[in-house]
Amino acid sequence: MKNISNSPEETLQLGKSLGGSLEAGDIILLFGDLGAGKTCFTQGVCHGLELDKNFYIRSPTFTLINEYPGRLPIYHIDLYRLDTLEEIYSLGLEEVLYSQGITIIEWAEKLRSSQKPEQLLLNIQDRIEINIKIISDSQREFTLNTFLPAPRSSPDFTLL
Repeated sequence: MKNISNSPEETLQLGKSLGGSLEAGDIILLFGDLGAGKTCFTQGVCHGLELDKNFYIRSPTFTLINEYPGRLPIYHIDLYRLDTLEEIYSLGLEEVLYSQGITIIEWAEKLRSSQKPEQLLLNIQDRIEINIKIISDSQREFTLNTFLPAPRSSPDFTLL
């Protein structure tokens, strides 16, 4: 499923739409270049998960993991500064990934296996992948692919 965002406000709305339909244990993997809008989209997801709008949501580039209290716990992970598999494994993400919260991972490209790019590290199978492509200074193309259990319907991913 694809959507075009023409502004940061539309990116927030797209994230909010998705956040409102997430279920406990969902994992969102965000792919995209620097400045694509991963953190802005994450802010929308957090608002859709009923995080207080006055709560400051920032990219955990240096802390690596931020936790927010929405209707479900939200774990926001940023792998940008990590360069090796050892660094990723040393975070101990399994506890977060397989909890009853929502996990959002920026720079998910770093989770791809170098030997088998179709496979993800940490045994991540059920997930929502969002690829963000920069079209222009204000436009972004969001492509959503779901890898969820069969009886589950696709989450809402629309601009209202």
